[in-house]
Amino acid sequence: MVASTSTHHLSWTFLSPTQGYPSSRNLISRNESLSIVNKSTSRTMTIRSCSENPIIGNQVGERLFLGLDFGTSGARYALVDKEGTIHAEGKREYPKYMNKDTMDWVRSWKSTLFTLLADVPISLRPFIASIAMDGTSATTLIVDRLVSQSATGEPLCRPFLYNESCSDALPLVKSISPPNHTVCSGSSTLCKVVSWWNSYESNKESALLMHQADWLLWLLHGKIGVSDYNNALKVGYDPEHEAYPPWLLSQPFSQVLPAVLAPGTAIGTIKEEIIKEYGFPKDCVVCTGTTDSIAAFLAARATKPGKAVRFHAGLLSPFYPCIHCSKGQNLSNNHFVTSLGSTLAIKLLSTTRIEDARYGVYSHRLDDKWLVGGASNTGGAALRQLFTDEQLEKLSEQIDPVKPSPLDYYPLKGVESLARIEAKAYGLLKDLGATRVDEVFTAGGGAKNEKWIKIRERVLGLPVRRADQTEAAYGAALLAMKGALQTS
Repeated sequence: MVASTSTHHLSWTFLSPTQGYPSSRNLISRNESLSIVNKSTSRTMTIRSCSENPIIGNQVGERLFLGLDFGTSGARYALVDKEGTIHAEGKREYPKYMNKDTMDWVRSWKSTLFTLLADVPISLRPFIASIAMDGTSATTLIVDRLVSQSATGEPLCRPFLYNESCSDALPLVKSISPPNHTVCSGSSTLCKVVSWWNSYESNKESALLMHQADWLLWLLHGKIGVSDYNNALKVGYDPEHEAYPPWLLSQPFSQVLPAVLAPGTAIGTIKEEIIKEYGFPKDCVVCTGTTDSIAAFLAARATKPGKAVRFHAGLLSPFYPCIHCSKGQNLSNNHFVTSLGSTLAIKLLSTTRIEDARYGVYSHRLDDKWLVGGASNTGGAALRQLFTDEQLEKLSEQIDPVKPSPLDYYPLKGVESLARIEAKAYGLLKDLGATRVDEVFTAGGGAKNEKWIKIRERVLGLPVRRADQTEAAYGAALLAMKGALQTS
């Protein structure tokens, strides 16, 4: 039984059971991209190496940091140095392994992990000092914690995906948790744990909760039962007091809860068999991970309170209520960061923690600050119902971003209406006690349209600028850098 779990953390420093491991012996030249479609497994590979000769391009002895991002439909990696320069990056779609009529996600994720490791240029691998990973928020695995010949951390049931709602567990969860707590959503990790506990006849004595990123990282370091306080938030972990709360620990299912560390904390060195197979250094450390939305925020490097990043809501929990209403909405499954995706989602760096499940507003801890987030079901999907990308580009050329529109549609069919909803979201966060927004970072899709940015600046009354980096894998690499710094 876990009585409490302490959390170790550092301040951020931003500088300018395996089998059949695949191995890679091919190098990609400077700025060359390679895309391959493997029809037998439905995988697409894209790899880019950013140095003409990776050995020459990387100074001898310079350490590199590997970030892995496991999203909704595929995974990416980014390899960076201490200045944040990308030395190599790549992506893979998940292979479609089937178990009868259902997708075998565990096998697919595991296969993709080791395929990505093999995709890292072989000449750069000896310089990798640390590895970190992000996964989709609230994607939940219940595994066997016993490490023996018959039980090696394998799942006891199919995984509960990030967008699954276990409404059967919601009445119990609401009865034991504080009002409007983050766990009071059918898609929360706690609802999934409770649903499993009440429905499955598996051996509960050895059962252990692991999030997607926890389990995949365990395959690399071998120390079962370690999570981070970003992933553990939706199971009820209290990152402010660095412990599971008494109302949670008093429940019989609390025995499945993992130990919790701060994101980017070194867990241990990479497993010996992986060192031998891939050529990683013996002192390469594997660090605790985070969620995909947190990693994407880190990639934007919005490091001061009052900075907001507008994301595609696929990076957030996909069954959180609208930020401007109190009804649950199913959000898009698209993973990639964009400012005008099919839905609207924001994250704001605040000095104050805000939690209110009525509006789908919750806070992740980011060292001594809080990352306040929320989502709406409005977004670019409304525009894509009416226009193609080419039509949107041509119509945008006719827009006068300085002139206000007299139209205020709902459901939303225009860019200005979307910006008004975004403004209402920032206003709501302020009313709830969050730090006032003073700058908005935007990325992807809509960020490429200068006139749309100008419209948003006018409506929001705030500066809006493109984020230099948009990929969660890049943020995970910065997290790996943090773990390496604490061990040096």
